[in-house]
Amino acid sequence: MKTLKIFIFNTLILLFSSVILQIIGMFFNVYISNTIGEEAVGVFSLVMSVYMFGITLASAGINISATRVVSEELASNNEIGAKKAAQRCILFSLIFGFCASIIFFVFSDFITTHCLHGRISKNVIYLICIALPFIAMSSAVNGYFTAVRRVYKNAFSKFFEEFGKIVCTAILLKSFMPDGIDYACYALILADVISEVVSFIYLYILYKFDKRNSLMESRYKDLDSYNRRILRITIPVALTSYLRSGLSTVKQLIIPSSLQKSGMNSSNSLIAYGIVNGMAMPIIMFPVILVTSFSGLLVPEFSRFCVEKKYKKIKSTSTIILSCTFIFALLVAFFIFIFADQLSSIIYHKLEIAKYLRILSPLIVIMYLDVVIDSILKGLDAQVSVMAINVFDCIVSIAFIYFLVPILGFSGYIISIFISEVIDFSLSGYKLLSILKNLETV
Repeated sequence: MKTLKIFIFNTLILLFSSVILQIIGMFFNVYISNTIGEEAVGVFSLVMSVYMFGITLASAGINISATRVVSEELASNNEIGAKKAAQRCILFSLIFGFCASIIFFVFSDFITTHCLHGRISKNVIYLICIALPFIAMSSAVNGYFTAVRRVYKNAFSKFFEEFGKIVCTAILLKSFMPDGIDYACYALILADVISEVVSFIYLYILYKFDKRNSLMESRYKDLDSYNRRILRITIPVALTSYLRSGLSTVKQLIIPSSLQKSGMNSSNSLIAYGIVNGMAMPIIMFPVILVTSFSGLLVPEFSRFCVEKKYKKIKSTSTIILSCTFIFALLVAFFIFIFADQLSSIIYHKLEIAKYLRILSPLIVIMYLDVVIDSILKGLDAQVSVMAINVFDCIVSIAFIYFLVPILGFSGYIISIFISEVIDFSLSGYKLLSILKNLETV
């Protein structure tokens, strides 16, 4: 009962904070879109695709490793082991983040010329290099707080980060905007870098005081054993994440060029890309924050169920959570489909976005369920399978965009989104059903 209360408390904390942050973020994105224009939104979306690949390169697997290994140590009443595991995860995250920064620095010319079509300068890439180690270490600390069930500290950190980003962005956009798209992107990334660095410092202070005051010493394992366990999770997840994120980045980067091959000019292709990715999708994904609020907490809980061999609990909990998610997603899909005109007018003052909201609304059920399924699979030590499915999904999607979007035009891009989400959901769902079926025979 105490565990259930803690889970509900953490869910409510994440729910409340995530909803507020999502609302702030959505209106913040509206402010950015209205300030820099649709073409700049398209260029910035490309920059963010590269940025997200850098984040994956720096931190892939370390959050899951921290959550899983610390949770397993706590489930075995080995609290000093949880401390040592967290310290190892932070060290590995620093190493991975620093290596990612070096890679981005060395290939800055290639990235700006071939990936970003020469629309921005290398200075933006250099800013990303500064942020990556801090983002990686924040990911490890976040995993630790999730494992020890003190996610409210993660929530405080995110509030702190978002507030800093908004303030810095407003100031920097006002300073740099007259100089065009390149400087607008520079201002947006610089604001993000400043907020990430300050957020990590704040989060690390919380971590230092938390582990000093809350964890008591118990049994101890040698550091090599923690290294092996952390790397056993981190390396396979990282490798598949790199492949998946690289493919995902390629997919995002070839969309404008494929649209140009269909007959659109450069500016119109970036505008169309910006409307779907930078305007319609944020509305579609806004309510998912209610799902992700508790889905992230499922990883340590299902890890504990596995360690304690509570297989019936795994099946019953999965059924309840997926049923509730399905009902919620269905209601959201109907709401967005019916009120697409009003949402488009109120948020962006542009009715043309309503068309894409209605087209994409059927995907909501699939996308929201997939978020929960992936979290359950990661808790059941199937994180490599999750990433392998994502890789396969990206390969199919890239092939479709590269060969058919030039023929079908923008409608082909919309179809590619549907294909990607359906493949991901179907394979992830099949994997979860297979695992649950095998647990019945144990």
